[in-house]
Amino acid sequence: MLTSEQVAIINSSGDIKINAVAGSGKTTTLIEYARARPGQKILYLAFNRAVKLEAEKKFAGKGVSNVKIETAHSLAFSRVVRGTGYEVKSEGYKTQETVGILGLGGFSDRHTEYILATHINAFVAYFCNSDKTKVQELNYEDVVADATARLFAVNFKAEIVRQTRVFLDKMNKGEIPLIHDFYLKKFQLGRPVLPYDVILFDEGQDASAAMLDIFLSQKAVKVIVGDSHQQIYGWRHAVNSLEKVDYPSFDLSASFRLDQEIAQLARQAVSWKRHLEIPSTIRITGAGKRGRIRTRAVIARTNTGLLVKAIELLIHRKEIGSVYFEGRIENYTYAGDGASIYDVLNLYNDEKDRIRDRMIAGMKDMHELEEYIEQTGDAQLRMLVDVVKEYGKKIPGYIKQLKECHLDHDDKDKADMIFSTVHRCKGMEYDEVTLAGDFITEEKIRDMVGAEEEINVAKLSEEVNLLYVAVTRTKSILHVPGNIFPELVEKRGGAVKVDKPSKVAVRK
Repeated sequence: MLTSEQVAIINSSGDIKINAVAGSGKTTTLIEYARARPGQKILYLAFNRAVKLEAEKKFAGKGVSNVKIETAHSLAFSRVVRGTGYEVKSEGYKTQETVGILGLGGFSDRHTEYILATHINAFVAYFCNSDKTKVQELNYEDVVADATARLFAVNFKAEIVRQTRVFLDKMNKGEIPLIHDFYLKKFQLGRPVLPYDVILFDEGQDASAAMLDIFLSQKAVKVIVGDSHQQIYGWRHAVNSLEKVDYPSFDLSASFRLDQEIAQLARQAVSWKRHLEIPSTIRITGAGKRGRIRTRAVIARTNTGLLVKAIELLIHRKEIGSVYFEGRIENYTYAGDGASIYDVLNLYNDEKDRIRDRMIAGMKDMHELEEYIEQTGDAQLRMLVDVVKEYGKKIPGYIKQLKECHLDHDDKDKADMIFSTVHRCKGMEYDEVTLAGDFITEEKIRDMVGAEEEINVAKLSEEVNLLYVAVTRTKSILHVPGNIFPELVEKRGGAVKVDKPSKVAVRK
């Protein structure tokens, strides 16, 4: 049975935006919206391929045939890449590859070419996700959060801009394969006209400016669906499209996934934003009911936090015997530029002859690697360093045990425990969820706001969003570390359980 909020959306006309809390049945609402318009051609823009495949099943299962489901990238690929001579580099360019392509070198300071290449790759991503037509319209240093990395970006600004333009030109001419964000950018700059009467834009809070520009330029009736408090891709230059448009606003405030106790905890987490002087309220009602526990998951803020928790549960405490990591387990042991945890470990152990990554192999020692991380602001590489410092020579054995106990995707639901970062489980749900101890806390926000140093309000707000998304993945039981919600007292029979904080402190 549909709620009054859902009925109002289905009966609406013209452009609208929908604020949909976690588990509020937005897909069901969009299916019924489309069913009510059988004579219209409708495009549903899904956030990623997994959501696209799931939506295709749901729309087909309800017999709705007038909806074409695409991601922004699949739409762009069909218009820009397919049938042309372009090739696509699915994993993106590693730092050392960019150094080679651009012939970077000749600097007096060690590793400058690698630091420069890291910033060039980041500027390419920033431009491709923007709505600008020229690189010169953007100030790259504005989006570099780390102070040391920003100083490098300012000092080498002219070279970063020049080489970014050269790199983009090489992709445009087909001299090197395209990254996914580049062919989406090329699609946006081509001012495409999409032949649809209605366009449904899902996860609107995490749209790139390029995607939003394509969407808003269409003549079709436009429906944006999202949740401002689930915006977690700011680091990929996402913009909250719900705040960018002045469309009539509708709500989906009843969560059919959460019970009222979990909904209240989600509200409490969002309320921490009041310390940042930004909107800190959310309309969310728990309409779900607790059921049988079939799937159990651990959700962490970082790869490091997740590996620490997996090692704790599987190896140290032996509480579980089989695991499944959302995405391949290898993704949790590599940094974005291709360096592996084993490369960092070999540097840590001074066994340089065993290092495969060229950039890591060029480091004198861990101190030099950490200086490089400061210059580039490479958070993923920093996480690998943290794990190596924590476990040292035990890491290969630990990773081997995790892999031996890892089930295939088809057997995911049979795993004793599913492990995921927040970003990888976006849109998913589990019967029982345990949060790792590496999320932001209200105390830390207060301390940072109270300090005299400048704070990044958008970044801190996104940290709160990550906790909100994690809390709202559960359908029945939620285990929370006492350090995140210290005021909670375990209630017998309640949905929220308070665990003792992990002994391992994970640096963010």
